[in-house]
Amino acid sequence: MPSTFKRFVEVGRVVLLKSGPSAGKIAVIAEIIDHNRAIIDGPTTSVPRQSYPYRHLTLTPLVLGKLPRAAGTGVVRKQLEADGIVEKWEKSSWAKKLASVEQRRTLNDFQRFGVMLAKKQRRDRVRKSVVAAKKA
Repeated sequence: MPSTFKRFVEVGRVVLLKSGPSAGKIAVIAEIIDHNRAIIDGPTTSVPRQSYPYRHLTLTPLVLGKLPRAAGTGVVRKQLEADGIVEKWEKSSWAKKLASVEQRRTLNDFQRFGVMLAKKQRRDRVRKSVVAAKKA
């Protein structure tokens, strides 16, 4: 019977941190401590090597292929750079969505007003083109 889960907690799994001072950054599981915690390391994303609970991690689809257990920071850095994991993450739609949400969060009142007007204009153009397409 095939498993329904696609992402597993494993050494080399790239994770997104949900809380703490490094929230929103990615790191790699370097070692599994027990059923509640893992040692994570993010040398290229300025996440220090530390024990982290699974409930504050989100598993991503990215995995470092041949990372040995308990690999040091230098080995993790070389693997991350060789596989281009940070670039793959930044190109993913998940990372782009997080970036757009963060950018939207930093807007002031006037900028939010401009976004609202742009959305209204776009909605109006789409509505008119749909009506024109139905007539044709």
